[in-house]
Amino acid sequence: MELLEAIRRRRTTNGPFLPDPVSAEHQRLLVEVAGRAPSQLNSQPWRFVLVEARETIDAIARISGESMTEAMGSGTFFERYKRWFRFSAEEMERERSGMLFDRMPAPLRPFTSQVFTRRGQRVINALRVPQTLGEENRKLVAGSPLLMGVMLDRSEYRPGELSSFYSLFSMGAAMENVWLTTTELGLGIQFVSFPMEVAGAWERITALLGVPEDLELMAVYRIGYVPPEQRRPAIDWSSSQRKLVSQYVFRERCDTPQTGWDAAVEGAGRES
Repeated sequence: MELLEAIRRRRTTNGPFLPDPVSAEHQRLLVEVAGRAPSQLNSQPWRFVLVEARETIDAIARISGESMTEAMGSGTFFERYKRWFRFSAEEMERERSGMLFDRMPAPLRPFTSQVFTRRGQRVINALRVPQTLGEENRKLVAGSPLLMGVMLDRSEYRPGELSSFYSLFSMGAAMENVWLTTTELGLGIQFVSFPMEVAGAWERITALLGVPEDLELMAVYRIGYVPPEQRRPAIDWSSSQRKLVSQYVFRERCDTPQTGWDAAVEGAGRES
């Protein structure tokens, strides 16, 4: 696969993985490409922990599922991120960003326009949607043959200092290398984010992974081989829409949008 094709095909895997273990060769390739990312002064502030132990994955899956149930049930998740949720193709086409919830259980569909209201939250809770989502999340994480924890060296990652920005920038470059390589290898990847949304949950995962004091756990990803046909969960979304080039690129000055490239970039995206 060529690099441009991998970039255009890159996706987040919302569904389950195959049960097959991720081969040692593919694991080695993932950490190799991560280590080849650029970093300020060649500081290479990233560290990674690869987890295949079933008991550890199951424990992290329980924390993730519980966190999703709590965040969804309390309404904090919807309140925090509602500006990025879309409930119609027309809205998605207009905004060209965010997540389109195009798969919802039938009992919920009449309430999508009210999902961010108190009434909508009461309906969601009465239908036990947070519990359903939390259990789906637990199963997805538990069904992952490999977890990757990403850490930064605290001697470089010092929030409030310039070195912190450099470290985060470098970590992002490393993980983009990993993400594109999963596309090349037939693997899927997804950020296990909900434990970050609930007080105390991230600390529990940090303890499970034995992260030492001189490192900061920044992210956990689930990784596995993607089945030929992806089974979509009961509540799911798509996020393939991208802004037009003229909406995020300027020419010479930031008050002059780039023109003439929108159609070419849109066409390349559809072909991939």
